[in-house]
Amino acid sequence: MPRRNIEDRDDPRHLDRRQWLSALGLAGAVTLAGCSGNGGDGGDGSDGSDGNSSDGGSGSDELSQEEIYATAAASSFSTLNPIYNDENGAGNAIARALDLGYTFDEENEYVPLLYDMSTEDGEVWTFEVREGLEFSDPYGEVTASDFVYLIQEVHQSSWASSVASASWDGVTVEETGEYEFQATLNTPQLLWPESYDPQLYPIPQGLLEPYVEEEDTEGLRQDEELLELQFSGNLGPYVLDEWQRDGGTRYSRNDDYYLQDADDLPDVFDEAPYFEEAEIRVIGEQASRLGALETGEVDTAAIPPNQVEAYQNNDEIYVNQIPQPYNEKISVNMRDNGWTTGPGNMFRHVPFRQAMASAIDKEGLIQGVFRDFAETHFTWQPRFSNFYPPEEDIPQFGVGDSYGSEVARGLAEDAFEMSEYDYRFDGETMVGPDGNQVQLSLYHSAGQNTEQLMADFIAQELGENLGIDVSVEAIDGTRFNNEYWTQTDFPTPETNEEGEVTNVPEELVDTVNGEEVEWTQPAATNPGPRNVTSNESWDMEVVFGLNTYPRNPLANSVFFEGANPLYNPVGYYPGFDAEQLFQNARQATSQEELADALIELFANLAEEQPYIMLTFPDSTVGYREGLEGPIENFSNGWNLPAWRYGE
Repeated sequence: MPRRNIEDRDDPRHLDRRQWLSALGLAGAVTLAGCSGNGGDGGDGSDGSDGNSSDGGSGSDELSQEEIYATAAASSFSTLNPIYNDENGAGNAIARALDLGYTFDEENEYVPLLYDMSTEDGEVWTFEVREGLEFSDPYGEVTASDFVYLIQEVHQSSWASSVASASWDGVTVEETGEYEFQATLNTPQLLWPESYDPQLYPIPQGLLEPYVEEEDTEGLRQDEELLELQFSGNLGPYVLDEWQRDGGTRYSRNDDYYLQDADDLPDVFDEAPYFEEAEIRVIGEQASRLGALETGEVDTAAIPPNQVEAYQNNDEIYVNQIPQPYNEKISVNMRDNGWTTGPGNMFRHVPFRQAMASAIDKEGLIQGVFRDFAETHFTWQPRFSNFYPPEEDIPQFGVGDSYGSEVARGLAEDAFEMSEYDYRFDGETMVGPDGNQVQLSLYHSAGQNTEQLMADFIAQELGENLGIDVSVEAIDGTRFNNEYWTQTDFPTPETNEEGEVTNVPEELVDTVNGEEVEWTQPAATNPGPRNVTSNESWDMEVVFGLNTYPRNPLANSVFFEGANPLYNPVGYYPGFDAEQLFQNARQATSQEELADALIELFANLAEEQPYIMLTFPDSTVGYREGLEGPIENFSNGWNLPAWRYGE
């Protein structure tokens, strides 16, 4: 298969994105590296399950530990449906049994898996589907028509609301051969693969057709073949044998894995995968996860920063420090069910969010909680990104002269003047219109010790420097996602037979920066204006970290392109013309121009603090001694099917 034909593909500036957060990247803030195909590392979320069972399932009693690849996760999965999953941890579970279209290796080079991509001009892209791909019976061979049908009838439909819908908006797709199709973009994008927009799972057309004909969204979400990955054929290194809804997943080796016959990958793939079985074990308690790693019940587990040194001296375990793009930040709820302390949501005022950022000692957080395995986070990129702006171009809240009670209270008072309600300081205490102290809640994932320490640190800092009474509350990650973070019961626009919007309900209209904005494509992660809310009220959370997409920062449009991007659970309305800045970046004709165009965007995001940016933790991941394959690189896990124990 030909490689991508891009004139400047050897330029060291590379860009990244995955539509399902991991969102698209919804993800645990500290990732557990070791999952291939998704463009990011595996997730280490959090869950309250005890998950300590070491039962390897059918046949496992006869297998040695080195014949079962087991990983420890902290939370269960809300779905394994590839069309609707937007959680990083579940993406890891899916990837054991079902590859995505492509990945990037340790040199950040494009690696075709299910298909290769090429272009002459960045506008018309040719997809060449690898031959020999097979679905499970009765669906037969994977061809171009399966991908084209998925795009046109699901991702581009008005009814399905798939997580990849925004990726294919405005893209014209045409089948041009049995194993070839073309995608034409509205605007040329030389780095479209790095955006992860063209990432596709293979889904049988025959499986989708009944739901497409009936426009049955709920049926498609709950289809057992999709939820159990029963159609996966030879398309992943393992076959999913069991998904315990409140537990983990178990797999057996896929003897027919298609990459065994690939002649465009390293020879180590010829016998992949190297384990007879695989498991993802949900172990809610951190101590239990680490105990499982120590005893060899699992082969890899995230190591909390405060215990890295101890494991570095353990002969049975080695620890990799892996830079990653998921941030630690405080999400503040700017929707109508946020700021539960009283009237007038102060989170909506930029100076107040700046005050919060200034009240939290980033360097103290890194030293005290992350044991220096993290970097300060000022704007929506990690420093290893080739698009990180010059430090002098962005404000640096939370360090030096921009940290402390004096600067934080000054910014808060600026915000008070913007509010129609009487918020003020009474001595050292911030009080509301009723004269009582401002009281806010901060959620973190149950079972995540590092997250709890971080939440406690934040609560203390906001108390000391802003006089806010913050209550720290642990919650199951899946429950928070379903009841607090997202909303599936939201108003929808009226459409005609062609799928064109004919009427937008009043609830989906708001005035933003003096202009009327309509939510014509509400989604669970942005169900409408601020008046459309999740089922449960909440103030702040550190349950989820978000991807900053350092390979392709343009992918951050899903968060910040105006008031109604695909992913906006917090109800952030940019106070600057974010849409125009993204458009300027898209129209850049070289990577250098693109980098220049993004500086203004990142400067504005640093100024507005749509999320209160704190740190970029490294992934500190422990592996059993002798496991070959992991790398200390952002692309760690790209070759997971070839991981193995040495001779």
